Parts: sequence; C-alpha cells; structure tokens
Amino acid sequence: MAGYNWSFANVGGVTRVRIQSAEDIRHLGELDKKMWTVLSCPTTGLEISSDSLSLMDLDGDGKLRVKEVIATADYLCATLKDAKSLFEQSDSIDIENIADEAIKAVAEKLAKDGVVSLAAVQAAIDAVSIEEQPIPAAPLEADVIAAYKEKQAEYAAYFEQEKLQKLGLAAIPEDAPKPGMTEKKFLEMGAQIAEWEAAKAAAEGANAAALDAAKAEFMPLRKLLLIHRDFYRLLRNFVTLEDFYDRDSATIASFEAGTLIIDQRACKLCMRVNDPAKHDSQAPLSGMYLIYCNCINQKTGKSLQIVAAMTQGEVNNLSIGKNAVFYDNDGLDYDATVTKIIDNPISIRQAFWTPYRKFSKWIEEKINKSAAEKDAKAFGDLTAKADAAITDPKAEQKPAFDIAKFAGIFAAIGMALGMIGTALAAVATGMKGFAWWQYLVVLACILLVISGPSMVMAYLKLRRRNLAPVLNANGWAINADAIISVPFGRTLTEQVAFPIVKLPKVKKGMASWKKWLIAICSILFGLGIICVILHLCGFCWHCLCFH
Repeated sequence: MAGYNWSFANVGGVTRVRIQSAEDIRHLGELDKKMWTVLSCPTTGLEISSDSLSLMDLDGDGKLRVKEVIATADYLCATLKDAKSLFEQSDSIDIENIADEAIKAVAEKLAKDGVVSLAAVQAAIDAVSIEEQPIPAAPLEADVIAAYKEKQAEYAAYFEQEKLQKLGLAAIPEDAPKPGMTEKKFLEMGAQIAEWEAAKAAAEGANAAALDAAKAEFMPLRKLLLIHRDFYRLLRNFVTLEDFYDRDSATIASFEAGTLIIDQRACKLCMRVNDPAKHDSQAPLSGMYLIYCNCINQKTGKSLQIVAAMTQGEVNNLSIGKNAVFYDNDGLDYDATVTKIIDNPISIRQAFWTPYRKFSKWIEEKINKSAAEKDAKAFGDLTAKADAAITDPKAEQKPAFDIAKFAGIFAAIGMALGMIGTALAAVATGMKGFAWWQYLVVLACILLVISGPSMVMAYLKLRRRNLAPVLNANGWAINADAIISVPFGRTLTEQVAFPIVKLPKVKKGMASWKKWLIAICSILFGLGIICVILHLCGFCWHCLCFH
C-alpha cells in the first residue's frame, strides 16, 4: 500500500477498502490487489453504460481488469483539476475543472453557463456533416445484381462442368438447369459488378473516415464526460460491492437486472445468465435458492435468461414451468417461465417442515405408483380373460373357495394388528405416570429428532450463502466473499403484505362447545372400534394357534 492511509469498513460481513476521497482515487494504483473485491468483470450486460466500460477497456478484450481501472483513475486525475467531482456521478463538468487544455478548448465552445454536458457534446457530434464523395451508380438494376449474386456460384459450377464435358472428363446431367446466358456474358457481368462494388466500398470508406475525422475533436470530451459519470459507480461495484450491500441507496448494483414477481413475492436480486453451462457447475456452490427463467417481451421480441435468488417465504408452489413476470430496470415487462431451480434452504422455519414435506411427497409418489401398477395389472388381467373367453369359452373356470388361504390372510392381519396394539400399549404404559408438561417434552423431542438435522444443515448453509459463485458463472473474477446473511437476505425478497380485512358478520351456527363435544365423542368412538377390532383379531389368532 506504499504507506497510504486507506480507510476500511465492514461491508457485507467482510472488511473492505472504502473509496471516499479524490486522494483515494489518486492513490488507487498503490492499493494491494489482494484487497480488491473484484479482479475483472465483463464490459457488457451490466447496468453501467457499455460505452463507458468499453472506453476503459484498453485492450478491447471485453473484460475490465484491475490494471485498466487503475489506468482510468490515473487518466481522470490527470485530466481533472479536482477528482472530487467524480463522486457526483454527473455527466456534466464545470469547464474550469478540466486540466487538459485541448479538451477544455472544445468544452468552451459547447459550454452553457460555464458547464459542459454530455447531451451538448452528443448534439454537436450528431450535427457534424461533411462533403461526401459521390457513390458510383450501379451498372445494372438492383434486382438483376441480386439475382446474379444468388446464382453466381451455381452458374460458375455449370460452366466449369461444361468445359470438362468438352474434354470428355465429365458429363452434365440432362435435367441440370442451364444458365440463361453465355459464359462470356456471365464473366462480363461479374466484372462489372465487382468493379462497381469496389468503387462503392472505397467511396463509403472515404466518407466514413472523413466523418470520423470531423467528429474526432469531440471524442476526447465525450470520453471524459462518460467516464466522469460512471467511474465512481464502477469503483463501488469493483472495489467494495457497496451498491449491492447498501439497499437504502437508490443506485442498484451493476449486475442487478431487475425484479421477478412470482408467488406473491418480489425477487430483487436478479441477474442475467450469460453462460448457462458455467452456471450449472458454479451456481449450486452459492448455497442460495435460485430460480432460472426464460423471459420474453411479446411486443418487442426481446428475450433474455435470468437467475433470481429467493431469500424469503415458502417454496411449495415453486416448480419448473411456473409462469411469472420480470421487470427490467427500465420498466419493460417480460413473460417469465421457470426453467430450472437450485434447491437450497431459505430459512430455518422452512427447514423445520422440509422432512415432513419430503415424506408426504414420498408417500404420494408411492401411492400414485402403486395405483398405476395395479391399474395396469387389472387392465392386463381383464384383457387376457376377455381374449381367453373369446378363443375358448370353457377354458376359464371360477376357482373354488380356499378357506385355508383366507384363514392364513386373516391370521397375518391379526398378528400385525396385535403387534401394533402391543406396541401402542407399551408406549401408553410407559407414559402413564407422566405429568402434562412431560408429554410436551416428549413431543418436542420427537419433533427435534425429525427436524433437527434439517434445521442444523439449513443453519450452516444460510451462514455460508455467497453471491460470488453466481457472479463467477457470469464471467466475473470475484476476489472476496459476497456473503448474504439472513437479515440481509430479507431485503432481497419482498413478501406480500395484505391489510387486515374485517370479515362480514354471518349467522352463527352450532355453538363451539357442541362442536368440541361431538369431535371428542367421535374420537372416543373411533378408539373404541379400534380396541374391539384388536381384541377380536387377538381372539382369532388365539383360536388359530390352538386349533
């Protein structure tokens, strides 16, 4: 750090350098690269102007790296008398703050009240005109030229085959289409078109070069104004990620693409997906519940793929194929369809119910599978019997009733019910002397045994939720963790909040005490029936064993 006194702060649970003054920007090259939060980021697909980022991308490789950010800081400090104006993030500059005399001279021509703006410079660039070289006239009609270029390869191949046929080296099929001109005419037409296209390209190139030369005097000032507006915002997203962690600020992080509205929630942390294959390997490491969506605006046809982080609420209604709406930062809305979900814990509360949901889902799948298998088997048996009845009506005979077989079935059922009854009786006997509060302790222990592991795993994952893998999948080189704690996560997903609505008065039905009495009597009646069945099954089992 070469002795410079940097200021540090806890940003997102990690100690980071704060860029707070013009001197900090002036000494940016002295900052240890290990202290930078980001080492590189793409120059497209961000919420910072791609024009500004491309001007900072000195090698033009589509990536902005630390050395280029430092070079931009040096350029600004050399071009401005006081770099403090960068913190205003304005596209206007007081001409007295411009240190470069050549840029200042151009700014004075366009300044209003001593201030030059990007809009004024852009208007001057758009107003530039030159005396253009004339474009040569085409030798043929446009449709003729288009038809020639369309058939050029086909006709050239035909004439080549014709030469080989004359030498006896090839034969042209009789049904092959013949050109509507001679080879000489074909070559003359090609030479005319090629000469015209070359002259046209030369004239257009000369005009473009002349126009660029006429605009060239404004370009350094345009570069200064663009970078003056966006450089400090870049630093907040490059050195510290302050724009992301400062949710009270009106400025969003450069990688936040908009808001996804789904399942009565607004997911604020949405990012474009640049490389789906890389997301498959990197994004699961984030520990976040991620929703991938394909988005399309039906009016403009514009489409994009996004990933949204869900950090609050339940996930029961979230599934692949679910429809939602995505709003980009310009307010343009897209039809969004969920294409992939990376399932990770959202909260401890959600993790508590996860084992029960999984068990319920497993039971449902087993029941559905068993029902489908039995349905298929029943249909197969029915069709087999129908076929047998048609081919040989006397073949199918109803089997005789086998009392021994059914006695075995009843014995098995009775034994199973007897074992269940014995187990229940043992549990009831063991808990017979418990106080009322001990029953609650037992219930809590049972719930803890079932849900405890899921809750512990959720706690550990929630502590490690990290945005860095998702940004890495988007082409960023993240040099430090971007932790998303539980309290901070709540700011990234907004849940619906309905006002309390007073229900209309309705005619009261049966009194509550009567409902409770009926419910208790029904439960006691059901338990009595179960006891009778268990008793009878035990009696039957006793008879079968001794007779």
